[in-house]
Amino acid sequence: MLELINEPNVWDTLKSENKPVVLYGMGLGAEKIMSVLGEYSVEISDIFASDEFVRGHSFMGYKVLKYSEVCAKYDDFNVVLCFASHLDGVIKRIKAINAEHTVFAPDVPVAGGGLFSREFIKENEADFDFVYNRLADEESRRTFVDILNFKVSGKIEYLLGSFCDKDAVYTDILKLTGSEKIVDLGAYDGDTIREFLAATGGEYEYITALEPDEKNFKKLLKNTEELFDITCLNMGAWDRRDTLIFEKNAGRNSKLSAKGVSVDVIDVDSLELSPTFIKMDIEGAELKALCGLEKTIKECKPKLYVCAYHRNEDLFSLPKKVLSLNPDYKMYFRHSQYIPAWESNFYFV
Repeated sequence: MLELINEPNVWDTLKSENKPVVLYGMGLGAEKIMSVLGEYSVEISDIFASDEFVRGHSFMGYKVLKYSEVCAKYDDFNVVLCFASHLDGVIKRIKAINAEHTVFAPDVPVAGGGLFSREFIKENEADFDFVYNRLADEESRRTFVDILNFKVSGKIEYLLGSFCDKDAVYTDILKLTGSEKIVDLGAYDGDTIREFLAATGGEYEYITALEPDEKNFKKLLKNTEELFDITCLNMGAWDRRDTLIFEKNAGRNSKLSAKGVSVDVIDVDSLELSPTFIKMDIEGAELKALCGLEKTIKECKPKLYVCAYHRNEDLFSLPKKVLSLNPDYKMYFRHSQYIPAWESNFYFV
């Protein structure tokens, strides 16, 4: 696998090129990246934001500039992207900046620790090889290698060339029909339920949706109140029944935390469903949820849509777990429009 990864680690590149390093964006993502840059002794020259967010304020001791002000200040510099987006307008803006100054989007895990690097791939090369060799088509293999190269290098070109047609995933890979029994783990506000229904013409047999965050759950109820045969549960998916602590006010990215609010979790096997399709996007709890789905997957062999971008090890631990439960699955890998490598997903049929 390592011979297909042609890039140096992004942190080493930023240090060795000796160009001014300018951060694009603020918030938690910027704080995480600033911390890693500090560990690598990479000096941060400035921070800028999109013009509509610049109002003469400061972030982490830096005055927040406009992109035009950074361009006037430096002849050449490297841009480090510190936020995530899937929006067409934002992607277009990032591409325009990258055409003038190289944009790096360093990969920092949503959950868990450590950095994704060439060394990480080498340490787990047998596992990455296993996944690569089990992928069902050439597009999956190409996308998988592109995502690995991106996560090592931070170069957004690898992502821009990997965006898939999400509608085609539903029609050509998952082949959703009007008789699906759907289980949506991490339903958020019903956004992916809307995608499923668009693919099936609004037809299905039943939907069971789990969402642990209370605010998201209220949105889910509101957005699905006109649907038939849908059960919404304010709980998370896990390997057993339990009560865990989730971050408070984490929004879409609600996840386990040392402090926050109590949330009920459940192993989906105990719900005694017979789904034909399961989607899981649960902020790093996917492996735990799969452990709570062993009986269901073995007996029902549902189509699976499994997000694989929260933890560094998700790219091999999740497919290995699924294939251990049903080695007959065909496994596909796609990346939907997103920078950085969020929405990199495995699909099992």
